[in-house]
Parts: sequence; structure tokens; C-alpha cells
Amino acid sequence: MSVATSQQQVFLRLLRQLAPHWRRDAALPRRIQQLLSGERSFGSRDRRLYRELLYTTLRYLPWIEPDLEREPARVVKIVAWLAADTRDTRAYREETCADWPTLSSLAERASFLKAHPETLLPAWFRDDCPEIFTPTELAAQLARAPIWLRLQTERPEDVRSEFEAVDWRIKEAPALPSAWRILGDGDATKSKAYTRGLIEIQDLGSQLVLESVGIEDGEHWLDACAGAGGKTLQLARLLGGDGSVDAHDIRATALDELLSRAERAELENVRTVDAPEPAAYDGVLVDAPCSGSGTWRRSPHLKWTTTPAQIGEKAWLQQTLLAKFAGNVRPGGRLVYATCSLSPQENARVVDAFLAAHPEFQSVPLARNFGFIPVQNAITLLPARHDTDGFFVASLRRR
Repeated sequence: MSVATSQQQVFLRLLRQLAPHWRRDAALPRRIQQLLSGERSFGSRDRRLYRELLYTTLRYLPWIEPDLEREPARVVKIVAWLAADTRDTRAYREETCADWPTLSSLAERASFLKAHPETLLPAWFRDDCPEIFTPTELAAQLARAPIWLRLQTERPEDVRSEFEAVDWRIKEAPALPSAWRILGDGDATKSKAYTRGLIEIQDLGSQLVLESVGIEDGEHWLDACAGAGGKTLQLARLLGGDGSVDAHDIRATALDELLSRAERAELENVRTVDAPEPAAYDGVLVDAPCSGSGTWRRSPHLKWTTTPAQIGEKAWLQQTLLAKFAGNVRPGGRLVYATCSLSPQENARVVDAFLAAHPEFQSVPLARNFGFIPVQNAITLLPARHDTDGFFVASLRRR
């Protein structure tokens, strides 16, 4: 038995173990990680190969799922053909699908397989966000999400020289030069730059959310749903040494990680708070929990586990959070609302409902729109334009 034949059989076994869960387990990545970690015979390259194959399956699930039991050999070939060509998949792909043509566009691949591109997103979501069903956006949804870095240093040459020494290539984002994309398979978390706090891993779209707002030096802000602090650390740098950020979250373990990251980045203007002060902040960021539809390219399992009912539940929570933290904004201060959702029900409609119930706030224009057309002063960052996850951001000012 060849190495590739053995790998194909292992892949099918892993697929069958995941199949009962991939349309109902929102924590599927953890299940995949446990599954791969539990295979003691796997080396790191094996895990990277099977991870890529499994995530490719999730991206293209409607093209693959119907044949899993009736034509497993065809499933193996389709997944290998659709998988990214990396150093970990190359030999496997050459053995498995070398006789199939190399087709770069989604439309060409769909035609070859006699499949339909629009089935690769949930049909019910077309009414929520028809824009991502267009060919350009749909192709972005099916591509591997890139790894973006945010520089946390005034000496980017130190980071660049380290990366060049290990042959890691980077590309600056045209929209934001302080954001770098890693080209290839380098693991930035193993770099000295990461250990020293000179970089953070943060999607470019996430970085553009705060960059769009127009943060001013020396202000005092609250990050109301801070989590582990990706935007908190970015906010702290934008505010400068004379500004400060209070980070709040109901998850204590997330705040512990935030403080560790702030210490690594040598940011002394960040602290955590249990009870934010009322009417005390120049700005309050509510980066609200959401359905995550903007992250479907990075977390493709969410396409198949998210339901319209869940979006409605998130919208109710988001309105609750906006109302709760609005009282922490001082007169003249700003309330910034953001999600990683592409559903208007979680985005514009939440803002509209909030403004109707809180006449003391008004929407105000964003400082930058990065090529997106504002609607009622808010922007939705679609993934294809800048190769990012999807986000929504609106800025409201207290009268």
C-alpha cells in the first residue's frame, strides 16, 4: 500500500467520525483538534495535511457530503483537488488528483464537477446578505483565510529582518501598511517578534474596524466586550501613552489572557475593570458577540451550524449590550458598535433600534471607509476587497 493510499483511508475514517457533527456542532474546530491530537501516530505534517483536507471538506460540504457513502473514492479525489497546494498537501495531491485539470476559478471548478457555486453558502442567508453570493465575494468565501499581523513596534525593520532570516515572506496591506500578511506557512507565534510583543495576530478587517473610527490621542476608552483583547491592544496603541483603555468582559480567563498580552506588548495604559464607571469615557467600544457570519471563510463549519433563529437571538443580545454600556459614554463621547457578522439583523437594524430608543445618541460619519460605501454612516467590510474577514462598524455620538 502506498503512502497516499494509506493517507486516503485515514482521511475517510476521520471524515466519517466528523460527519454526524458537522451540521450541528458549533465547536467543531475543537472536535477536529481533539481528533487529530488523539492520533498518536500522526506527526505535525500529518496533522497539517488532514486539517487542510477536513477544512476543505467543510468549505465545500454540499459538493462532497452526498457522495461520502456511495462514492468515497470520488470524495477523496474531489477534496484533494479542491485543497490548497501547500508543502504539506503537495505530494498527497499529486498522487490523488494529478490527472484532473488545474482550474483556478470557482466557476470553472463548479463546471468541471457539474456543481453549483451558490450552494456553498446557506440558501437562507441570501436574503440577509446577497452581496456575498456575487462571484467575487463567493470566491473569497471559499479561499483559505490569510494570516494577518498587526505591528506593535515603531521599528518594523526588526520584525522584517527576523522573518527574512527564516525565509518568511510578508506583504504590507495597501489599505493599512502597519498590517502585514504572511505569505506561505510561517508560524508567527514561534517568532521572537511575537514573544517580544512586536506583533499580534489580528485579521486585517478587525484592524480596519478601529482604524475607521478616528481614535484620538489621549482619550479614555472602555472596551466593553474585550475578550482576550485583540482590539483592546490595538486601541491602546491608537490612544498613545497619554490615553488609556479599561477592558471589561464577563469571562475572567479571557481578561487574564488580555493582561498577559498587554504585558508582552509593554502596554501600560490597559487595565481590566469589573464595573465600568458611568458617563466616564470618551469612547466605548461594544464589539458584540454575534453569529460570526463574517468569519465563515475562516470558520467554514459555522455556515452549516448557524440558523436564522440564532441570528435573531444574537440581535436581541446585541441590543441589550448597547443599551447597557451606553450609560458609560460621557456627553459628547462616542459609542462604537462592531460585529463580525454580515447580517443586517445584527448590524444596521440593531443600531436603528438603539437610536430609536435612545434619542440622546446620533450616528456620526466614520473617519475612514477603506473603499466601502457608508450606509447611514456605517460600513460593512466585505471580505473580497481587502482579503479579510467580514465586519460591521458604526459610530454614535452622545449629545
